[in-house]
Amino acid sequence: MSVNLNRQFSSAKRVIILLVLALVCITCFMTINLKGNINYILMHRTWIMLTMILVAFSASTSTLLFQTLTNNRILTPSIMGFESLFVLIQTIIIFFIDIQGIPFIGVIGKFIFESLVLIFFSLFLYQGLLTKLKQNLHLVLLIGIVLGTLFRSFSNLLQRLMTPTEFAVLQSRIFATFTRAEPVLILFSLAIVTVIGLVLWQMRYRFDVLALGRDNAISLGLDYQKNVSIILLLVSILVAISTALVGPFTFLGLLIANLAYSVSGSSQHRYLLPTAFLLGIIFLVGGQMFLERVLNMVGALSIVIEFIGGTLFIFLLLKKVPK
Repeated sequence: MSVNLNRQFSSAKRVIILLVLALVCITCFMTINLKGNINYILMHRTWIMLTMILVAFSASTSTLLFQTLTNNRILTPSIMGFESLFVLIQTIIIFFIDIQGIPFIGVIGKFIFESLVLIFFSLFLYQGLLTKLKQNLHLVLLIGIVLGTLFRSFSNLLQRLMTPTEFAVLQSRIFATFTRAEPVLILFSLAIVTVIGLVLWQMRYRFDVLALGRDNAISLGLDYQKNVSIILLLVSILVAISTALVGPFTFLGLLIANLAYSVSGSSQHRYLLPTAFLLGIIFLVGGQMFLERVLNMVGALSIVIEFIGGTLFIFLLLKKVPK
């Protein structure tokens, strides 16, 4: 009993330390090199900071819960074709419709349209295939990779037929950046993510049961299929919002989730979820602040994260290969 209490106290203390570090990163990001039109700069940095917080929560939470359901620390929603579909959507909009996108539906309408397409795709892949294939994860992963390759090939074909102006506009949309989102989209996403976060926090103890596996969860009286369906829906919404808001981040969730397992010192989701979220804020806000304010490397954060996350992914794959 005392051992468990000590572990819980240690995990809670680590969360508090990460919270302090995250607040320090946010404060430094908002105040370093603050000169000129202070009101404008503060407002501009606030929108960027809110965007990074939204992405940190969406990427960390969706990856953690997806790995909990699949009982696999390598699989993430982003690896299974999500980014390729996002690039295909942007390519089709510019190629067949207009450089400005779909002007008559507005910014919110375009955002909802992109998010719904991504959600339907993820529900088909995760919910449908995981159910029909009886959780054959290797086959689901293979199908996701094949679909991603198909989307990527079709996108490349359309991109070769574009004019230079259209291609330049497309390139500006398909690379992850925190300065692209409109304030109205940030507030809209913030409202949705807040509601999802409250729902998931209410379910935090169920995640510990689901992590035990399907048979154990059912034997403990949990409605396994219902809970899995709800979680997959919420995961799909989080990934769709993050991708539609800033663009594709393939390995961000993988990097944050695997660090959270090591840093939290606990397998309980009441510690894992806040740990991953705070690590995401530290990575994004702190990383953006360091690269912009110290190294003067604007826009390089996504490249650095993808490089580190891709290296980690290869390491985890090699670790799984039997010797």
